Parts: sequence; C-alpha cells; structure tokens
Amino acid sequence: MRIVVAVVGKPRDAALAAAIREYETRAARYWPLEVREVREESGRSLSGDQVRGREAERLAGVVPAGAHVVSCERDGRGMSSEEFAQWVQRRREDAKDLAFVIGGAFGLGEAIRSVTATTLSLAPWTLPHELARLVLAEQLYRAGTIVRREPYHK
Repeated sequence: MRIVVAVVGKPRDAALAAAIREYETRAARYWPLEVREVREESGRSLSGDQVRGREAERLAGVVPAGAHVVSCERDGRGMSSEEFAQWVQRRREDAKDLAFVIGGAFGLGEAIRSVTATTLSLAPWTLPHELARLVLAEQLYRAGTIVRREPYHK
C-alpha cells in the first residue's frame, strides 16, 4: 500500500513550501508516500466550473488505478488525529493504495468526485490548497507516530 497525495499546483511561498517538504519527508518515514502535483489552471478567461473540470481531469490522471480515493473538502468527514491514524492503518491493512486529493482554488470537479470513496475534512474552514497540503502532511506524520506509539502526539 502506498499513499499518494495528488494536489493542484506547487506552493508559491518559500517558507510554506519548506514546511510542506519537511512534513512530507517526516510522513514518508511511516508510510510509502508519493506526492503528485498537477498544473494549476489559469482562471482568467474560464469559469470556476471550467477550472474545476480541467484540474479534476489532471488529478484523475495521476491517481493510481484501483486506489481508495479520498477527496479533501471542507464538508467532508471530520476525524480526530487518533481516529485518522486508525483509519489510515486500516486502509494500509487492506493493502490498497490510498490517494488523497486536494483541489485548487475552485475546489474539486466531477472527474474526482465521481471516483471518491471518502470525503475528508481537514478543517471546518475553507483552506487555501497549499495550507491544506501542509495540514494533511502533518496529520499523516502524526498518524504514523500514533500507530507506532511514539511520543510526538500528546
């Protein structure tokens, strides 16, 4: 089982990019982790629906076939860190790839929503996709420490 994080765009802020890399590196110590970035669509001459659709097609193209797809959206299922850790561990035991998908500024389109098995809320607020990526990376790291009963999670 591998964990794939499919995300629209690259972090623009250097400090945020460094924090994301740090937590993705930490999380990769516990889970086989791959990050797949797709190009962000320019919304200058397109509607939000068109942007969502194009980005969703790109995201769908990097999600492994047969993966359990988790769409990260504000209105998804909320979990405590402990619940999330156990949930990820159960998916690991299923030996099925797990793909977390984070959309761009306009959210996720139908090409992803139609294959989503789980919708996960990273926070009750709307987060910029770069910040959502950081939160997810930190929680994947924390989940690994919880599963191994290491002291990071207090």
